[in-house]
Amino acid sequence: MTAVALAFDLGGTDLRAAIVSRAGEVRQSLTVPTRSRDGVDAVLDQMVSLAEKLTAQAADEIAGVGLGAPGPLDPVAGVMIAPPTLAGWHDVPVVERLSARLSLPVFLDNDANVAALGEWRHGAGRGFETVLFVTVSTGIGGGVVSHGRIFHGSRGLAVEIGHMTLSGSGPTCLCGNVGCFEALASGTALGHRGAEAALRPGGEKIAAAQIDIGRPGARAVVEAARVGDPVALSLIAKEAEWLGIGLTNLLHIFSPDIVVIGGGLSNAFDLLIGGIRSVVATRAMTAYRDVVIVRAELGTNAGLVGAAGLVFPAQGVLTRGGDQT
Repeated sequence: MTAVALAFDLGGTDLRAAIVSRAGEVRQSLTVPTRSRDGVDAVLDQMVSLAEKLTAQAADEIAGVGLGAPGPLDPVAGVMIAPPTLAGWHDVPVVERLSARLSLPVFLDNDANVAALGEWRHGAGRGFETVLFVTVSTGIGGGVVSHGRIFHGSRGLAVEIGHMTLSGSGPTCLCGNVGCFEALASGTALGHRGAEAALRPGGEKIAAAQIDIGRPGARAVVEAARVGDPVALSLIAKEAEWLGIGLTNLLHIFSPDIVVIGGGLSNAFDLLIGGIRSVVATRAMTAYRDVVIVRAELGTNAGLVGAAGLVFPAQGVLTRGGDQT
């Protein structure tokens, strides 16, 4: 019998759980819509239910639980501080509470941090010293792994890139500020712009895509863009511009060897990358313009694989606060 990890990727839209091997193989997985508006107990109940279903089928020993969750959070204390995408989650000792319910050790980190770890160890970041991972989905998150170590900053609060200010005006972010990267460039933001465009003359293809999918959102804009709709393509161009501006800031701050883009909107990477690179080439200082920008190799499994990596740290790798693991 070999040891495996139970991994959770807790998002504002979906909650994913999986059994993951030490080698990063996702053996079984389940996904449910997150009860993000229903408070802490409702989401913990979902996690326990998924764990019971997965472990009932697992033949191997569960060594521990890795949890990637939206920030801000404190990975050392095991506390989720105030994630804006989860209602009622304020200073929640999630490690203590989930460990008590599952009778297993639980390891917590920011969802983008664990995705960065997954891509560095098993995905597009293999072989690079400094990897910047940017997830663009319901919100925008970021993680940096440098020389095998997740960059946490004070209390694990570093790299909350979704809440850096890109504009002095614009839509109000869930954090309460205006002009945040997340409020301007997330999949949610693109979906809102698409829903508005669908109501105007020329937005018929976006509206039709919304009907086919069953709801408005970024996916409707992407699908309309893929069939050449000019309105959707203009929205994609604006999305790429905002992403390029945000990435230019991050290149100047972290100087990574590679930028890995994941999250739901990475499914439109081929539509976005030309515009992103054009903005970086225009705005970034010369020394930063040749940084590789790629799509995440692990796709939607990056967070799960990285969360499992919290349970199975690589031998000799520094993962938290300078402690050798």
